Amino acid sequence: MKKKRSNAWLYFFGALGGVLYGYDTGVISGAILYMKEELGLNAFTEGLVVSSILIGAIFGSGLSGRLTDRFGRRKAIMSAAVLFCIGGLGTALAPSTEYMVAFRIVLGLAVGCSTTIVPLYLSELAPKESRGALSSLNQLMITIGILLSYLINYAFSDAGAWRWMLGLALVPSIGLLIGIFFMPESPRWLLSKGKEEQARAVLSRMRGEKRVEEEAEEIKEAERQEQGGLKELLEPWVRPALIAGLGLAFLQQFIGTNTIIYYAPKTFTNVGFENSAAILGTVGIGTINVLMTLVAIRFIDRIGRKPLLLFGNAGMVISLIVLSLTNIFFGDTIEAAWTTVICLGVFIVVFAVSWGPIVWVMLPELFPLRVRGIGTGVSTLMLHTGNLIVTLSFPILLEKIGISSLFLCYAAIGIAAFLFVFFKVTETKGKSLEEIEQDLKDKHRGSLKTETRTAEQ
Repeated sequence: MKKKRSNAWLYFFGALGGVLYGYDTGVISGAILYMKEELGLNAFTEGLVVSSILIGAIFGSGLSGRLTDRFGRRKAIMSAAVLFCIGGLGTALAPSTEYMVAFRIVLGLAVGCSTTIVPLYLSELAPKESRGALSSLNQLMITIGILLSYLINYAFSDAGAWRWMLGLALVPSIGLLIGIFFMPESPRWLLSKGKEEQARAVLSRMRGEKRVEEEAEEIKEAERQEQGGLKELLEPWVRPALIAGLGLAFLQQFIGTNTIIYYAPKTFTNVGFENSAAILGTVGIGTINVLMTLVAIRFIDRIGRKPLLLFGNAGMVISLIVLSLTNIFFGDTIEAAWTTVICLGVFIVVFAVSWGPIVWVMLPELFPLRVRGIGTGVSTLMLHTGNLIVTLSFPILLEKIGISSLFLCYAAIGIAAFLFVFFKVTETKGKSLEEIEQDLKDKHRGSLKTETRTAEQ
């Protein structure tokens, strides 16, 4: 019993970076309503302040894959925690738009690192039978961070104290920095660096003595068969994993999710709500997000990744179409306003049980051990690139084409995402990371044999 409590704390601190990602991305949705006048923001600079965190995230995720493969998962998370502290304090004290953008980029570097490393770290610590649930802790922590930011926004909304909204991110940042000192290194990374004794000690702590030998041998066998590096990431047998990873990462953002997270208050004010009421509405969305992520954690290892992704696509597309048509036919009415609230709520429900946690679970699952860091890094770089494009363009497109046409565009992208998952994504439920890797190799060997037989005929 004591060992289980210890492991629970390990997973908690391992996923704490998700709280910071959620808080720093969610808090801007309320703070932006009050900093506009003080910083003199227009539609472009508003989008720049919101999306500048993603500029840093692109660089952070691009660099973190190689860094975590070279120096280890634990040191990389520690570096991200330091950047979270610097960025949180800097944005709270920023005297101008330029300083705000600069420190939001620093936060983005931390976000890019954490979104690459935390899912990877949790995936490598977790046993295969519960890897989906434990890896989903990252998404749960993200949703908790978002909800926390909404509650803080609402608490300070009457005073318009946007600097306090941003500055309170220091609390979980310091918690992560302290907590990571007590975390073990990934046993898979340790074995890849020849540190077998340390790896076995971690496996013994996480799994118990009986499974240490079996799992250590599986990891070493996978390690012996690979070359590693960017060249291998582009090898034909790894290519299906790379296509799936890049596609899932990019489409998770392009179906419009983070426009709801970042701009929910703006969307609510656009259909007639006052600022404080709009922020309170986002608290409801944040609460739903957390609760439905808990549902996803319960079922992800039972139902599977792919069925939940397809279900989520269908639900999100329907909610976006209904939202758009309601605003087209009913305009600025109380009915349209409340339908917007309901549709956004439905969108968050189905996203939180599908694309929200599952993409973060699958990205590190898809890639072989020696390229898992760089593969996850490249995929999260694509994720943040898609997020940047959507976030930066949202306020401009909202002004130019209106909310109805914009959400219809996201619905069309949702249909494309459904087709991508159906044809390009394979199920990973119930398989060890080494078994998933072996499946990739077996499929490639099969295609080579087919090509050889065809040539001979």
